[in-house]
Amino acid sequence: MLPLAGVRVLAVEQYGAGPFGTMFLADQGAEVIKIENPNDGGDMSRAVGPHFFAPGDSEFFHSFNRNKKSLTLDLSRPEGQAVLRDLARTADALASNLRGDVPAKLGLVYDRLKAVNPKIVCAHLSAYGRTGPRADWPGFDYLMQAEAGYFSLTGEPGTPPARFGISMVDLMTGLGLAYALLAAMTAARATGTGRDIDVSLFDMALHNTSYLATWYLNEGVVTGRLPRSAHPSLTPCQLYRTQDGWIYLMCNKEKFWPALCEKLGRPEWIADARFRRFPDRLQQRDLLTDLLDRELGQRTTAEWLALFAGAVPAAPINDLQQALENPFVTEHGRLQTLPHPPRGPYRMVAPPVRSAGEDAPARAAPGLGEHTDALLREMGYDDTRIRALRESKVI
Repeated sequence: MLPLAGVRVLAVEQYGAGPFGTMFLADQGAEVIKIENPNDGGDMSRAVGPHFFAPGDSEFFHSFNRNKKSLTLDLSRPEGQAVLRDLARTADALASNLRGDVPAKLGLVYDRLKAVNPKIVCAHLSAYGRTGPRADWPGFDYLMQAEAGYFSLTGEPGTPPARFGISMVDLMTGLGLAYALLAAMTAARATGTGRDIDVSLFDMALHNTSYLATWYLNEGVVTGRLPRSAHPSLTPCQLYRTQDGWIYLMCNKEKFWPALCEKLGRPEWIADARFRRFPDRLQQRDLLTDLLDRELGQRTTAEWLALFAGAVPAAPINDLQQALENPFVTEHGRLQTLPHPPRGPYRMVAPPVRSAGEDAPARAAPGLGEHTDALLREMGYDDTRIRALRESKVI
């Protein structure tokens, strides 16, 4: 049995951040029920291109909604609110990722649902929080990267400010949503009382500045971009040239410097006073870059990786194709095949959390409203009531 088997989560979510977080829950066995508006096409990511399995069936959507169910419901209607309350009676939690002022308007908060289920947890992901001067602001990942300083930390010095290559703030905040929901649910099961719990894109982006923020707040140090994606204080930790390209070395413990020297055939560098400890090597970073480029340039990246394996932390510089065709990925269960009846099987990266003795579920993302009737019947709705809700476009 997967760890979250028996947990039911209602998810009023769209696009990337929230669905990414609730997919972690679904991958571990939770029943995640996406609540989508039947009158606007549901989750907008169903229409995000450029790649589709079928019209309106976006590969982008599938990337965030594996192992979920879909129920269509117009929450702006009183009849929709009645259905929501019935669903809330059966649920452990509700997750949302909407603009900060919207959850309260749609009745997605604890104060509105505790009457029908005092143990329910309402976990909210928003752009800037549900209170304060930006509660009604829309917001997206790249905006957070820009304002929280990421553009000033990414790329080479002297080039235009640059964002991460992927939407890292969305993904981290989605994971934060899953963590927050489970933390609050643990308390609710112990006390019998649920709560609202919040995480925002901005707060997660700011929090992830981590030790760089601590350095500034206490030492006034403004960390910027360094050549070759180097670490701000540890050396060697950056890109180096090889005979056929690049390699990234990350000797971030003292024991790895002598290991590297031995592998390079330069044991005399171990005792060299210029390179003895991290502060010494930091002062000699430019010299070390030249010396290591010269030594590493004598072999290919693949040859060095074979020589360093298990002794010196190193990685090749792959493009996305090379990353996904890597035998460490393809031969060790890091890809997953999912069924898709109209299209046929398709592949995704497998869930990163592995439960010993259990295979991860592999159900394709749901069609819009695919599970509406079954879920309503499960709550005792008969065909007449379901038909009336559909005719009035509530579902």
